[in-house]
Amino acid sequence: MSKTYSRSLYWFTHDLRLSDNIALQTAQRQSDALCYCYVIDKNSLSRGRYGMPSLGQQRLSFIWQSLQDLKHQLEQAGHQLLIRVGEPLDEISQLISQYQPEAVFAGLQNGVYERRRWQQLQKQFRFIAFNASANSTLLSEHHLPFDEQQFPASYSQFRRRLEPLSLSITAKPEQPINFDHKAMGGSTAPPLELTQNLSDTWLSGGESAAQRHLHSYFSSAAPATYKQTRNALDGFDQSTKLSAYLAHGNLSPQQVINRLRKYEAEHGENESTYWIVFELLWREYFFWYLRHYQERVFAVGGINNIKPQTTFYPARFKQWCCGTTPFPLVNACMKQLNQTGYMSNRGRQIVASCLVNELAIDWRYGAAYFEQQLLDYDIGSNWGNWQYIAGVGADPRGGRHFNLDKQTNQFDPDGEFIARWQGNTTRSMDSTDAADWPVS
Repeated sequence: MSKTYSRSLYWFTHDLRLSDNIALQTAQRQSDALCYCYVIDKNSLSRGRYGMPSLGQQRLSFIWQSLQDLKHQLEQAGHQLLIRVGEPLDEISQLISQYQPEAVFAGLQNGVYERRRWQQLQKQFRFIAFNASANSTLLSEHHLPFDEQQFPASYSQFRRRLEPLSLSITAKPEQPINFDHKAMGGSTAPPLELTQNLSDTWLSGGESAAQRHLHSYFSSAAPATYKQTRNALDGFDQSTKLSAYLAHGNLSPQQVINRLRKYEAEHGENESTYWIVFELLWREYFFWYLRHYQERVFAVGGINNIKPQTTFYPARFKQWCCGTTPFPLVNACMKQLNQTGYMSNRGRQIVASCLVNELAIDWRYGAAYFEQQLLDYDIGSNWGNWQYIAGVGADPRGGRHFNLDKQTNQFDPDGEFIARWQGNTTRSMDSTDAADWPVS
């Protein structure tokens, strides 16, 4: 029988939803009174990896929308959401000192810093129970068909091990939300300067918006042609557009599976509906990939310490970020990213290949820029995929080099995408203005 705590703290992270949230439901079930909180890491707004803020305005806006939706839902149930801005370890420590909980609950984290913070809190508050549950994956750690020391060497091996497991690919009942516990805490507003410049994103954040989009997508014919359209560079209906909701936990992957199985029962299965599961398993793979390899996912030599022949050219990197390289398709993709926080899966592969191969720049700078700009940034998927392209990750082929002319002819043969995003604004690489030369 599970222990019941008189007072507990629930720390929302990448699980900004109430429904089908295993960690949250565990906290609700085991607590007589519960305080809900979320911490915006102030360091991510000003500095991050390689001198770039790791949280850009697009993603911050999406998170803020998600928090407002979550706050509204909790208030309707008679509870409050504490929103703090600061260093997460400090803020959670202060909340523990203020509310004196007997337990702290949260979703299982896979990031290096996130895990260190959790471990530090456990050391700092030894008299408190700390409970973390996997609530953003299809499988929990003890349901994986391998132990930590036998992590599959490639995605193909991982997928073959997981696909036969009914738990990972079938519909399951969603756990009910329970608000029988007492409320603790009160709402706090973040500093005005944090929110005053936020604008609406092309995709609204929050659990309510996620549920509407999930229903809308699977009420259309789009799932039946997903595999054929998913590589399109533009167009809202060409892919599921569920990645941002999954990244911030507005949806659980199990909720997507449930809705997909309902669609298949009504309209039939095909290769495209299978491919949605295939992509969810990629996301699952990179979650456990990061949890297994940790610091090696961010190392220049990757998980196998294969040092690529690369360096850092500031001018080239700036051209890539701004979309003024000699390659129109790359430019169009980057301008789309900068304006919307979105880029198609194919576009991401193309621009990553360009940075690594044509521009010969350290892949980690590209990964860090994606971290800043992508609305659907997911730490494992982002850094794992960049390693894949750079040839320092789990790809058995040792990296991917995309022919840019071929990609342009295949995915933008009429130049419509390039024209729409003004990709023809090109500059040659390493050009030097004559005014830069010293006077002889």
